Amino acid sequence: MANKLNIGLFGFGVVGQGLYDISISKNLNFEFKKIAIKDSSKKRTLAESLFTTDRWEILNDPDINTIVELINDADAAYEIVTEALKRGKNVVSANKKMIAIHLNELVELQHTYGASLLYEGSVCGSIPIIRNLEEYYDNELLFAISGIFNGSSNYILSKVFNENQSYDAALKKAQELGFAETNPILDVGGYDAKYKVVIAAAHAYGVFVNPDEVLNIGIQNLNDMDLKYAKEKGQKIKLVPIAKKINDEHIGIYVLPKLISKDNFLFNVENEYNGVSVQAAFADQQFFFGKGAGGHPTGAAVFSDISALRYDYRYEYKKAKQRLNLTLNNNKVIEVYLRFNSPELLDKINFVDISENYISKNYRYVVGTITVDEIFKKKDLILEDGAFIAETNTELK
Repeated sequence: MANKLNIGLFGFGVVGQGLYDISISKNLNFEFKKIAIKDSSKKRTLAESLFTTDRWEILNDPDINTIVELINDADAAYEIVTEALKRGKNVVSANKKMIAIHLNELVELQHTYGASLLYEGSVCGSIPIIRNLEEYYDNELLFAISGIFNGSSNYILSKVFNENQSYDAALKKAQELGFAETNPILDVGGYDAKYKVVIAAAHAYGVFVNPDEVLNIGIQNLNDMDLKYAKEKGQKIKLVPIAKKINDEHIGIYVLPKLISKDNFLFNVENEYNGVSVQAAFADQQFFFGKGAGGHPTGAAVFSDISALRYDYRYEYKKAKQRLNLTLNNNKVIEVYLRFNSPELLDKINFVDISENYISKNYRYVVGTITVDEIFKKKDLILEDGAFIAETNTELK
């Protein structure tokens, strides 16, 4: 028999309202007891008595046994989630930054206090990738997880490639639709995708990685020459995070734009949709596709977690328990396209090898091999130059 859930909801923005819309259409054994908001003066469609600006009114209520955290502030989310777990309350969260940064600690809190933290909505919206990594691939040898993890950047790239919109116009539209934040750097800079792939790697490989040690460069320096280069080769540019097993001791994780050819599943993933590719020893390659941005898609993932809590579901972190002892290694060599402005930039970057070097009055680029660690070290130089770097379609052994 399903447990009765009395829910304290933190946040009533796009995802919070999407969750509420979904929940009222179902007759399940749970109830929203109280909703915490920041602005009490804002007009709501629900009864005023349902809302509060005092987090402790929810956290200290013994009748509330489940916390759903859907706020943007990662620091505040961390305080709310840890306090809830320490009180033995189960938690559902969609805050990928908070979870990625504190996941190891949050796992320990769950074990110590016997509570459950679920966060399917934090990675790729409506795609149930965490549950699949936990259950379907629990005893599978995984070679790599990659894909399109950020619906906002993918929406922008779709508009500039398919409709010839300017980058700025596409970004503005993404913000109007609620896909991108007012400060879009978390999306277009690859931070959002990095937090998500770090979380996915914990379930795929049992490794808890500090996001600060993971390379992320996004699409913020994309220009028309980069688009022309990709189109001339019959390719598209996508922002692709990857977690890849290098050997029995090391895993590589990074986020870069990538040149995608037509034979790649990701080539046709457009707009706010996400696509996750899982490469496994026995199942081979499998592909998951679904909406990665918007209130209802993310709300649906949160709703699924709430429903699972009615039956005492919790992540078992099976790969971590196997003690594979994998560690992050940034020495993987990849081939990249680098379009740059200052000729001096090349003198400051150590390529393993340069196979193509093009220089004209207004356009300079090289194609060559380089370690992820070297890009990580020279990230600030690359971005300050206005340069754009993308992994090519060439897979190096």
